[in-house]
Amino acid sequence: MDPLTEVAAAARDWHGRLLALLAAGSGDIPAAEDALADAYEAAVRTWPEQGVPGNTGGWLLTVARNRLRDRWRAAEFRRTVALDVERDAPAHLDDVDVDAIPDRRLELMLVCAHPAIDSALHTPLMLNTVLGFTAEQVGRAFSVPAATMATRLVRVKKRIRTTGIPFRIPDRADLPARMTAVLEAVYGAYVLERSGAEALHLAEVLATLAPGDPEVRGLAALVQLSAARADARIGPDGRFVPLAEQDPARWDRVLIERAHEHLRVAHGSGRLGRFQVEAAVQALHCSGAADARTLRDLYSILNDLAPSLGGGVALAAVIAETDGPAAGLAALDALAGDGFQPAHATRAHLLRRLGRHEEATAEYDRAIALTQDDAEREFLIRKR
Repeated sequence: MDPLTEVAAAARDWHGRLLALLAAGSGDIPAAEDALADAYEAAVRTWPEQGVPGNTGGWLLTVARNRLRDRWRAAEFRRTVALDVERDAPAHLDDVDVDAIPDRRLELMLVCAHPAIDSALHTPLMLNTVLGFTAEQVGRAFSVPAATMATRLVRVKKRIRTTGIPFRIPDRADLPARMTAVLEAVYGAYVLERSGAEALHLAEVLATLAPGDPEVRGLAALVQLSAARADARIGPDGRFVPLAEQDPARWDRVLIERAHEHLRVAHGSGRLGRFQVEAAVQALHCSGAADARTLRDLYSILNDLAPSLGGGVALAAVIAETDGPAAGLAALDALAGDGFQPAHATRAHLLRRLGRHEEATAEYDRAIALTQDDAEREFLIRKR
């Protein structure tokens, strides 16, 4: 891996953890982000010349901390002085063991869900600040223009600093009220990234923190069952492989078994929630014996528990399997799915089954235009 790729990988792997560590003392998230950005910039300049340090996270943390100290101690003119690459030489910084420092990302996520912050921004703030997604990515996930989302995020980060919201795990009584937003953010990270590594880790951390919360267990199961099929989604030729055509031998059985353990604990609580139902859908798919009527029942329960556009589209798709494409299309048309890629892709498929080819082609075009994933786009182009 070349040095610049190493910088990108380090930023992806360490961003949330380093930001949480840097911001924990002052609560100043924008300052921590600036310091971390300086550390990335220093890495881009230094690593190609001096080599990639063995401990990339420790290197970035130390450079960022030095930058913060510059901001706090120095006069105004020092704030614009470039980092001293000699001072921050990799041989010196490799001594920092970031893994020995407690992972404070969860604390930062719970800060983002503080009652003093607009609840509509809890999940976007976590996705941007802790999980490293850009304002453009977060805005797209929430159907908000990137500039609007960026403005909202800047304001709310300043509010965290000015209101002095403490960086700590809330009292047990406060935790449930903030947990829903945390779960949404972890699942959002999985959906946005698709690789699932970060979401898998955080879901397990949450299950350790709140082992008796059935929705925490349900989320862990959902992410693991979805991630278990990740490798099978792309064929040897690089093409997207839909679920019905995947080779079950390529599914990760360890992840599936671990997910079932979470579901067994969750179901034992007798309290059903959205993530448990979604996990049950995924478990049914991973059983290799998913039948449309059972899926329809599960999606109907999901729509009653937590109505969403995604759930509605999925229900319309299984209605098409049980009652025919016309019934599925009618269910789909009852939704306000304009601009929602899965809705257009599903409508295109149903129109094609009904022989309405011209309309199907137009819907495929809309779905292709809205698709962010290259393999999925290529799949839709072939179906068009």
